[in-house]
Amino acid sequence: MKNNIFLAFYNDDMNLAIGSVFMAFLLMSFIVILFFYFSRKKIIQKEIEKKNLEINHQKELLRSVILTQEAERKRIAQDLHDDISSKLNVVSLNTHLLKTPNLSEEELLGITNNITELTQKALENSRRIAHDLLPPVLEKFGIHAGVEELVVEFNSSKVVQVKYTNDLNFNIDDIDKHLHIFRILQELLNNSVRHGKATEISIAFKLINNQNTCIYSDNGIGFDSNSDTSQKGLGMKNIESRINFLNGTFSLNSSLNNGVKINFTF
Repeated sequence: MKNNIFLAFYNDDMNLAIGSVFMAFLLMSFIVILFFYFSRKKIIQKEIEKKNLEINHQKELLRSVILTQEAERKRIAQDLHDDISSKLNVVSLNTHLLKTPNLSEEELLGITNNITELTQKALENSRRIAHDLLPPVLEKFGIHAGVEELVVEFNSSKVVQVKYTNDLNFNIDDIDKHLHIFRILQELLNNSVRHGKATEISIAFKLINNQNTCIYSDNGIGFDSNSDTSQKGLGMKNIESRINFLNGTFSLNSSLNNGVKINFTF
């Protein structure tokens, strides 16, 4: 009888222990499931936030490209109106003056010289506008010759000394990509001289880790590279959008009174 009672208590304890272990197992499983659920939810939320940041960044770059294009169109339209159109209007007026009866030889010579001078200026300005759109040397001889000409132009100002080296072989057929590289360097050079007050600039094309790379630096006043305002003021959004078009990457290092160094791949 005692043995039966002992066995009954033993079985109850065993069942209670098994039940407790089972409940503990269920509780742990529930906690683990909740942990993974909320962890996964947090990871997904961070991924969504990251994607939203990337989308907003791309929107900013696109907006920068559109604004740059509109500013360029406005400048070209103004050049055509102010320089070309106005001069051609004066040429037209002078041409009508040639029809005036009883003109003296001096008057005729003066009108003719005026027409010749204005026509020459209109031609020069039209060449300048065409050069700004697509430098002929870039189209005919490629990016290396284009950058060489750009460097000569800046060095001729005597305000800055630009050093240029190239270790790459460019495909002359990649004119569209070359134009973006050319515009990037134009923007950087203008920024260094106008905003950075640089007197020395270095441009180098190199192959680094099997990647075409441009290394650009100046000795200007520099700026706070952590400031969004400074970067936007220097046209960095426009530069970044062009680098994105080239499927490249870039890094920027600058601080006050320490110049600027920018590396970008393409």
